[in-house]
Amino acid sequence: MGGSIGELVFGGNLAVAIPIAVLAGLVSFASPCVLPLVPSYLAYVGGFTGTEGTTRVERNRLVFGVLLFILGFSVVFVTFGIVFGTAGLLLKPWLDLILRIAGVIVILMGLVFIGQVTVLQRTIRPSWKVATGLAGAPLLGIVFGLGWAPCVGPTLAAVYAIALDGSNPVRGALLGLAYCFGLGIPFLLVALGLGWVTGSVAWLKRHIRVINIVGGAMLVVIGLLMVSGVWRVFISNLGAVIGGFNPAL
Repeated sequence: MGGSIGELVFGGNLAVAIPIAVLAGLVSFASPCVLPLVPSYLAYVGGFTGTEGTTRVERNRLVFGVLLFILGFSVVFVTFGIVFGTAGLLLKPWLDLILRIAGVIVILMGLVFIGQVTVLQRTIRPSWKVATGLAGAPLLGIVFGLGWAPCVGPTLAAVYAIALDGSNPVRGALLGLAYCFGLGIPFLLVALGLGWVTGSVAWLKRHIRVINIVGGAMLVVIGLLMVSGVWRVFISNLGAVIGGFNPAL
């Protein structure tokens, strides 16, 4: 059992894909439709209007609310990861063609992230409201996962394309979880009130255009690798290298 779990987690696909998914989550946090709204999210899940000068009890309440918020959008993104992993398993005979088409989509999403396809740069916000505070925090997370998916979609497209290639619902779930980790940790750090995080968020806001260009370029490169078929060859070769490695201990 232990060997099979190790093979699953450290297989060639996930050895590359999990860091990419975490990075995609971090890039999504720095996107124009998420970063400027961070104070609003924190106020909503904490049930008050600011984080500066709050008491220790309020700070703990805010951190717990953010954890529930992260749990909410994790349910959405992990579920989609499972769906794409299952689809890859069911469509395995046609997976090479599907991945090349997915690569084109990832390239398009990269251009969207850079800002070259403005018609696709929008969010779909559900009209129904959720309660503020701890009771509404997980629901707000679900609304965020569903409503902001088109806006964070450029990075999600790459993650789900990789999940599709994995052809395994468990791997799809792990990739969705890795993405949520990258997206959620900055929220949690800001809620903890760490000074260096506040400075980092301010720095991100000042350089958000550069982040968009770098993140979009990363997606375009991944898409080109998928379209050319190099991605699958690379993953296959990496899996063979990792599978043939025997640790000294």
